[in-house]
Amino acid sequence: MIGRQGLAALIVAAGVGSILAPTAQAQDRYPNRPVKIIVPTVAGGTVDVITRLIANDLTSRLGVSFFVDNRSGAGNTLGSREAARAEADGYTLLMSSASGQVISPLVYRNVDYDPIKSFAPVGLVAEGSIILVVNPSLPFKSVHELVVHAKANPGRLNYGSAGTGTLPHLAGELFKSVAGVDLVHVPYRGGALSIADVIAGNVQLTFEAASPLLPQIRDGRLRALAVLSRARLADLPEVPSAAESGYPALVATTWTGLFAPAATDPAIVARLNAALNEGLRSGELKAALAKVGNAPMGGTPDALTAMLVAENARWAPIVKALNLKAD
Repeated sequence: MIGRQGLAALIVAAGVGSILAPTAQAQDRYPNRPVKIIVPTVAGGTVDVITRLIANDLTSRLGVSFFVDNRSGAGNTLGSREAARAEADGYTLLMSSASGQVISPLVYRNVDYDPIKSFAPVGLVAEGSIILVVNPSLPFKSVHELVVHAKANPGRLNYGSAGTGTLPHLAGELFKSVAGVDLVHVPYRGGALSIADVIAGNVQLTFEAASPLLPQIRDGRLRALAVLSRARLADLPEVPSAAESGYPALVATTWTGLFAPAATDPAIVARLNAALNEGLRSGELKAALAKVGNAPMGGTPDALTAMLVAENARWAPIVKALNLKAD
């Protein structure tokens, strides 16, 4: 016979087992059907390309299809909102960046999601640099020469961006702040138009992600003055970082991170994180990311949360100072 104490112990054990069982089952059985990764940008952009690389890698490692679903619009907020509202079963994920998870929630009035509370972070994926480039016909060949010229000619230099409130725009404003210069912002409907006008000489400089700039720099159509990452880029070893140029506070990077809806089982998140990190350590994925100007990141889910917090602290004061608001 089982006494009262023994019966109580069995009940407690059964209760603990019932709590642990779903987690163990979720880890053992997940994934057993296709997994959708929402990308809140148009197809063909850097985030989209990176997501397709990761989706292919996760497909090979976890044995089911991971596929991309582009849901662009409203500064990346439409896709992020859809992912936040999805069922938290691990079969709808989000691949996003500073634009969707940091800047747009600061700029747009009603995003209907919290970039931290609405998601379970899976892991950092990749990081790329913003590069300061100028038309090669201009006389300055360093950041110092640009700053000297800008201070001697306040309001005479224009810089293009991918649009008001985008990361390139905020990078330009950060540069103005730390360098103490007066530049005129010229917003475009996308980075490609801004780059084209710098090449044509209609604006003097721009700040853009490495991926679309590298071919233009290599062909001599643009001159790179500095990379805004913490270190030099392997693809541009001769171009100094902004810190080396005398502006250590001028740091602006593009990054991508993988997210799940907030209530997703921690065991599922852990399984995804392990597979993601394994892939990012592979030479094949490193080489593929390098072709789009990015380096693999990886790490824990907490590292992705820390990135969100740090990026918010970097850009929130600039957004506030510019009074950037969009509906």
